Amino acid sequence: MFLVRNAGKTLPLIGVIVLAVMLIAGIVAIMDSIPLSIRTTYGYSKAYLGVTPRGNNAMTPVLRTQIEQEAPVPLGPVMTCRASDCEVKSIVGPWRFVVLALSQEDMRTYLSRLGGGRVEGRWPSSGAPEAIVSEPVARNLGKRIGDTMLSPTDVNNFSPKPVKIVGIVHMQPWMALMPIEYHRKYHFPPIDLLIVMAKDIRDQDRLDRWAFERFKGQQARVFAYFELEKETDEMFRILYSILNVVIGMLVVVITLMMAMLMNIYQSQRIQEFGLLQALGYTRSILLKRVLAETALVVVGGWIIGLGVAFLALLIVRAVLMEPRAFMLDPGDFKAYSYTIPVPIAIFVAATFTVVQRFRRFDPVGVVERRLV
Repeated sequence: MFLVRNAGKTLPLIGVIVLAVMLIAGIVAIMDSIPLSIRTTYGYSKAYLGVTPRGNNAMTPVLRTQIEQEAPVPLGPVMTCRASDCEVKSIVGPWRFVVLALSQEDMRTYLSRLGGGRVEGRWPSSGAPEAIVSEPVARNLGKRIGDTMLSPTDVNNFSPKPVKIVGIVHMQPWMALMPIEYHRKYHFPPIDLLIVMAKDIRDQDRLDRWAFERFKGQQARVFAYFELEKETDEMFRILYSILNVVIGMLVVVITLMMAMLMNIYQSQRIQEFGLLQALGYTRSILLKRVLAETALVVVGGWIIGLGVAFLALLIVRAVLMEPRAFMLDPGDFKAYSYTIPVPIAIFVAATFTVVQRFRRFDPVGVVERRLV
């Protein structure tokens, strides 16, 4: 009842906890959006194994034969492709993104492997400087059907002829495809690459790991999704260590600040405690009551903070991220788990402050209106 009757005193305490939780969860969620973006942008590699002969085109049929004869799982389509790249945007700057060059039949097989989707526009014509992309790629680049994706005047998105987008596939995976005939005629180097798919997509990871070990030390480079995940985790390990230090310092600062606020807050209730003890309340009963109120404030502030953080991240995703196809997960469990030390540390600090105050508490002095 005291908390309700004295909302002017308790709401600021709750507000500080809410802001702290929102700040920590927001920082961690935005940091998590970077590796999430990497996994999403290059998630197409989860559907197949990429193999390149490291510049020796004569090795491509050799590698294909070895894979087809030695693969530990039944194989699906094994495609020959070529590749160039374009530049996509991220919250940390431009990233290189592969543009695969495939035959007309392989384009459709590739699209089906990624889950398929409604095609707006049309497929690229054989040998033409045309491309088809998925909707997230088009949104990220700010392109529509008829816009130029690659150009001879764009050093970051180069092609000898202007390559126009003629189709957009409404699907989640990122994808950009061109006709292999055009690529063979105009793009360098003249190296054929392999796309290898397990017959059952559930066996793809096993195939990827086998190929990585099978061709280690040979004139072949393997591109597999598990390696992408491994490299991403290693890349951000140090960054998250630094983030842990920053969050730890933030929790310490907030805890000390809340301890001081709690001390001031309890000082304003000295007369109440003195009168209650004079009326027969024991010190242990008063202490339990104060700690229960403190726990309610701390836990309540933390829960409200989680809700406010979730709403704030929803707004950030809708306003800032989604229009550019940037990744952000408002329900990121890791981000909210980072806030758990906040209520614990605040409650421990508040408990210490309250216990110290009650240890020196003199109800008689309060009743006689003396300073204690």
